[in-house]
Amino acid sequence: MRRFTVWLGLVCLWALPASALSSPPLTSLRQVHNLRNDQAAQGLPVALAATVTYYDPALMGLWVQDDGQAIYVETLSKPVLAPGDRVLVRGFTQSSFRPIVMSNSVSLLGHGEPPAPVPATFADLISGDRDCLRVVIQARVRAADIGRYAAKRILDLQVLMDGGYVEVLVGSGDQSALNGLLDADVEITGVAAGRFDGKRQLTGAALFVNSLDDVRVLKRPGVSPESLPITPMDRILSAYSVRDLTRRVRVEGTITYYKSGSSVVLQNGAQSLLLMTQTEQPLQIGDFADASGFPDSSLGYLTLTHSEIRDSGRSAPVAPQSVPLTDLRTGHAAFDLVSTEGALLMAVREASEDEYVLVSEGHLFTALYRHPSGVKASQLPPMRHIEPGSTVRITGICMFYGSDPFNGAKDVDMLLRSPEDVTVIAPPSVLSVKNLIRLTGFLLVVVIVACLWGLALSRKVSRQVRAMARRVEAEAALEKRRSQILEDINGTRPLAEILSEIAELIAFKLDGAHCWCELETGVRVGSCAPDSSRPRVLWHEIVSRSGPPHGKVFAALIGPDGVREELESHTENDAMEALAIGAWLATVAIETRGLYSDLVRRSEHDLLTNVYNRFSLETQLDALIEQAGIAGRLFGLVYIDLDDFKKVNDQYGHQVGDLYLQQSAMRMQHQLRPTDLLARVGGDEFAALIAGVQSRAEAEEIAHRLERCFSSPFDLGQCVLRGSASMGFAVYPQDGLTRDALLSAADAAMYVAKNAKRGSAVRTS
Repeated sequence: MRRFTVWLGLVCLWALPASALSSPPLTSLRQVHNLRNDQAAQGLPVALAATVTYYDPALMGLWVQDDGQAIYVETLSKPVLAPGDRVLVRGFTQSSFRPIVMSNSVSLLGHGEPPAPVPATFADLISGDRDCLRVVIQARVRAADIGRYAAKRILDLQVLMDGGYVEVLVGSGDQSALNGLLDADVEITGVAAGRFDGKRQLTGAALFVNSLDDVRVLKRPGVSPESLPITPMDRILSAYSVRDLTRRVRVEGTITYYKSGSSVVLQNGAQSLLLMTQTEQPLQIGDFADASGFPDSSLGYLTLTHSEIRDSGRSAPVAPQSVPLTDLRTGHAAFDLVSTEGALLMAVREASEDEYVLVSEGHLFTALYRHPSGVKASQLPPMRHIEPGSTVRITGICMFYGSDPFNGAKDVDMLLRSPEDVTVIAPPSVLSVKNLIRLTGFLLVVVIVACLWGLALSRKVSRQVRAMARRVEAEAALEKRRSQILEDINGTRPLAEILSEIAELIAFKLDGAHCWCELETGVRVGSCAPDSSRPRVLWHEIVSRSGPPHGKVFAALIGPDGVREELESHTENDAMEALAIGAWLATVAIETRGLYSDLVRRSEHDLLTNVYNRFSLETQLDALIEQAGIAGRLFGLVYIDLDDFKKVNDQYGHQVGDLYLQQSAMRMQHQLRPTDLLARVGGDEFAALIAGVQSRAEAEEIAHRLERCFSSPFDLGQCVLRGSASMGFAVYPQDGLTRDALLSAADAAMYVAKNAKRGSAVRTS
């Protein structure tokens, strides 16, 4: 996630107005620190000298301090730095909790000592007043574990200060360092930071510590945890004690959600807040209200507990903001009144709530309507029936589980104010499994009715009873075959086998006639009639819902001993009816499988260049790492970036840019072996996975071939371009043992190559 943030920041730098790029750079931390977030978002240039207080390349995080001011620096480069080093940071500003610097260059000026730490209280940390400064605190260790942060083993301490808990992350994975830390009084020196939710709100205090040398034990615990007496589980609260000095605060906003005796949500402009309350007074959604309570964080977001709310009675409704599910999952709209769309999978009434499960853009989410307090399920009106598969719009409060903005997307729940917050936009598709099941059920009912009718006729004519019984048995067998075919269509059975089943179904209907299917692709399945029999062949077209027909189904009606038989009209009608049913089943089978195959291909390939996408690359890379680790083999990874691709789009337009990408992908694909894999991983970035190389030189040679394929001009119709690309490669296991390590190594090598040949741009011929 941090890597994505850096890339996003660099892209924003390219999009800055010329006035911002040409303005004089900020040369002091105080100038950056004094900026407002809206000013920092303009990407002001920075060139300042400061002292390193904390740096960890694995986290791509750098804190610097100078003249009593400190900031956080995001950087893609990985310089060798230590606390106390004097550095020159170049880059541009960006908004965050407070203004930060996105750096494209960090230069070492000299070595020295880090600035003296500033004593800090819990109030200093939780208010953000000491944000990014090197501080020293005194606390008691409540928990000490080895954890992971940005894929790196660290020592994770939960320490209690006078006022609250602070998370301390120490750059050490030494398990033995945990001995004797629990319940010890310690003095810790580190950089003040915080924990944030998806809205960039401070929800907790944290300290980043360079090493264990910065954790000094002031007093060892008197008793180790292992020597404590055993306490019965039902009496553990006898050791509970809290001294809470939290101050009551007051907020105001429009009521957008209310659950009597439980919770209220207030929204004021772009801000919203969850309030935990026991009040059962009548509150009107849409009224302006003020509330007081005690600040806390729940699910990683700011909340107000033990709240008291006063409804002003003045209407100030908030219009729900329409937000796609992918944007909701970032956490930016937590507790906001929003609306989003999705396909309904199921709706269930439970004892305390109505639950709607939906899918949107490939992700599941849940909408919940909590029943009013004190109302039994039997007293509620019936749950509104919505056909599964319908497209609905959900309006409600956006809820989350987990809020760290650096850990990717989150699960989303929507709290509904009333059942009317679910609006049907479009009904489900007619061609669905449920409708097919209904059709099958209807046909089964017809069979049962026919059986009953046959039983009634059996009292009159025994011969007719026997004939009807045979007919019923034939219809039942036919329906069983048809039901099996419908199940196989929705299963995983190969298409050729399903078409063969359909041909057998038609043959069964026509008392064993030769029946087969011929597709436009030349595929033929089924039992074809021998040429010597001179049959009478009937056929029916396998229609397509869009486009030309898929093919035909045939039936050859042959008399005794292979002699052509003149058929009566009603027999021919029966044959055409059977062929029509078979053709319809064939259409459903072919188009259902075609849709599935198309979805699989779209999920694995880049639609513009027809090479693999990032998902396929990462999947294959993980598999190769596992295989190579077992067999002890080598393989290579080449990272490719098209030089000056943005200039092509700017000068000739995106259509020419797309043609350039397609021809580039085609040329590179021709340079690879059948066992290799080419993927497009970004706008103008590709990666090639070179399987089974014998040496690093072999991987390097393939990378050179890829680079040389750009030497000839690109004829793009409207213009002729001369292009180039920068390559970087990595070899497993020399450059990394994990996917992220190999990608980072190849990416870094590519940037080295790109910087080495600055000035070689795409040129018109």
